[in-house]
Amino acid sequence: MTAIAAKPYDYPLPSQTKVALVIIDMQRDFLELGGFGDALGNDVTQLQSIVPTVKKLLETLRSLNFPIIHTIEAHAPDLSDCPPSKLNRGEGGLKIGDRGAMGRILIVGEEGNNIIPELTPLDNEIVIVKPGKGAFCRTKLEEILQKEQITHLLITGVTTEVCVQTTMREANDRGYECLLIEDATASYFPEFKASTIEMLRAQGGIIGWTADADAVISAVTQKE
Repeated sequence: MTAIAAKPYDYPLPSQTKVALVIIDMQRDFLELGGFGDALGNDVTQLQSIVPTVKKLLETLRSLNFPIIHTIEAHAPDLSDCPPSKLNRGEGGLKIGDRGAMGRILIVGEEGNNIIPELTPLDNEIVIVKPGKGAFCRTKLEEILQKEQITHLLITGVTTEVCVQTTMREANDRGYECLLIEDATASYFPEFKASTIEMLRAQGGIIGWTADADAVISAVTQKE
């Protein structure tokens, strides 16, 4: 069996039909100036820095016909799927559903809610719209993975300590073998990213593995 050089030890790689690339929440509102992240006072360049790496991974795994899954954090226009505990959190100037520079914040179909152009999904790729931080909460992701017999997830996207970590923990609890690609995930706060990576792979990989993109690309191309 092929393996990816990873921490805390090599990540076993089964048949490519059982392995999916998961790209979490690479949305304009989180990554671009004028978006929600920027309006909250965050340095969006921290997230933009991973775009070339995620794009390289996406193009490589697309060319090898690996399953590709994109997620988008979004809510219905009437906010019926947004609990008050999420809607009312924080004291910033903009909240979910408010109108920002790219339309209403985190609302399905608004410009800011779109995945950035560099990573636009193809028609045959899976797009999961999720109302929560984790990609399994109130979505059909687990049903899709079971139907496609996918057992291993290569996880990328933003932000490391929130939606990425939540998804990886949800997946681990459901029995999926998860590898976080370190240089293909980012946070507005680099120290949060570093801490999350340490937590996920602690105690012999309590949640999963981590590796860099080059190690992943090397393994999947050798496998072919």
